[in-house]
Amino acid sequence: MELTSTQHWYVAHTRVNQEFIIKAKLDELGVENFLPQDTRVRETPVGRKQIRVPLIHGMIFIRTDKATSFSLINDHFLRIVYLKDIEGRHSLIVPDKQMADFMRLLEVAASGIEILNKDLRQGDRVRVIDGPLKGLEGELVRFRGHKRVVIRLDGVASIATSYIPGAFLEKIK
Repeated sequence: MELTSTQHWYVAHTRVNQEFIIKAKLDELGVENFLPQDTRVRETPVGRKQIRVPLIHGMIFIRTDKATSFSLINDHFLRIVYLKDIEGRHSLIVPDKQMADFMRLLEVAASGIEILNKDLRQGDRVRVIDGPLKGLEGELVRFRGHKRVVIRLDGVASIATSYIPGAFLEKIK
């Protein structure tokens, strides 16, 4: 697909159990997308099997320009609905840095994260200064008795790292 204007990350809801179908269609169209996934072990009649499941059900992130975002629905008939901003007038756009941190956290610490309620109390802004998540920026919270760095996609979801030692964190002014 040819891009004629600025690209942004949009958040789209899918129908139940359609996340992988929508992702395959976006891949086929050459549209950058991100579907947070996890690997789970399921018992089947023939034994245990590893399967991929969406980490956030019914949601996929799409990076494209505004015209193409509408074209996906109107011309390519994708059954998605874009999340709206707080006023409800425009499609919600996730800033590139937030999205990059979100994807990096899922890539590096997929087994040590938890999806949290998006209504967390706001804490200090922090940057991880050591370890595999070095450079990651987020919010410091206490969750289940441990310090965690939370990456929040406003109005969408929040994810928390597993425990990070306080010595690995610095406060962002």
